[in-house]
Amino acid sequence: MDAGKGHANSRGQTKRGIRFPFRSPVMAMAMLTTSVWSATVRADEGGVSYWLPGRFSSLAATPQVAGWSMAEVYYHTSVSAFGSAAASREIQVGRIPAAVNVDLNLRLNGQGDLVLLNPTYTFATPVLGGQLAIGIVGLFGRSSANLAGTLTAAVGPLATTRTGSFGDSITAVGDLYPQATLKWNAGVHNFMTYVTGDIPVGAYSPTRLANLGIGHAAIDGGAGYTYFNPQTGHEFSAVAGFTYNFKNQDTQYQNGIDFHIDWGASQFLSKQVFVGLVGYAYQQITDDFGQHPVLGGFRSRVLGAGPQIGYLFPVGDMQGYLNLKGYGEFAAENRPAGWNTWLTFSISPMAPTTTVTSTRRMTMK
Repeated sequence: MDAGKGHANSRGQTKRGIRFPFRSPVMAMAMLTTSVWSATVRADEGGVSYWLPGRFSSLAATPQVAGWSMAEVYYHTSVSAFGSAAASREIQVGRIPAAVNVDLNLRLNGQGDLVLLNPTYTFATPVLGGQLAIGIVGLFGRSSANLAGTLTAAVGPLATTRTGSFGDSITAVGDLYPQATLKWNAGVHNFMTYVTGDIPVGAYSPTRLANLGIGHAAIDGGAGYTYFNPQTGHEFSAVAGFTYNFKNQDTQYQNGIDFHIDWGASQFLSKQVFVGLVGYAYQQITDDFGQHPVLGGFRSRVLGAGPQIGYLFPVGDMQGYLNLKGYGEFAAENRPAGWNTWLTFSISPMAPTTTVTSTRRMTMK
């Protein structure tokens, strides 16, 4: 998700003499979903990973204003897969045992439309010299998937072939994703560390082709950096982390450890509007456990990049924020690839101003 937008420091740096009317109003977007992709088939087990690439982007490490904030995100994705990524879903849903030799020629298509809600509370009291924020993400939406092709299964000298297609869809709630962040500011340099995870309470069945949960717990942690210079409007952010997945007790399958990095670069055209690019890289660094032998280690990988635009505006005495970003995926291995878009609306406390006069001027512009 998009990281929050905000001031580089609490002293209210300016661009061309104009005070920026925000101080990270949307870290809520950065706290978004981790396994939204489980809704539409991603890798590891059966093509489903916990981490959602693109969760962080521009201004991810900038501090926030203390108090409550709320982000609402509409997320749409459309993907397809061939080979092992598609075969893994047939093996899981069809419960094909390891003793059966299989040859699969399949195509998998998936689509998801999700709404995510992310309340976040930022503490005013420093922790370890930094700013602590905690939040949780919940999601609701629809996921659909279709699998078509030919499967040949053999046990000894006996072999059977099946050709056809089947689809599945579900509209329900997904898992819960708590997260905590700790941020530090030093002028134009901003640093953060985070920890998040998956509470597997969403709609999930190992025999379904489409799910809104991943069926197992996970924990993820990492660190990030943001360069933001309000004088020039230049910004660059990058956040990297690792995911440890716990075993799925329904299938006795355990995903390997994943590494991911999300980045964003932007240029402010005014105190309210910015444009830029976003991207991500996702690479599984250890093998899965419990997969069918035909899949091998089943390590997954994907890269993504695309444009973004953001707009900040006052909502009464609060700060409003809209962001639209999109990713096209490439270089995928053992996971579906396609494209996805994020539309975020966030509302958070407005950065304090020194005088009543300056506040009025900011609101009128």
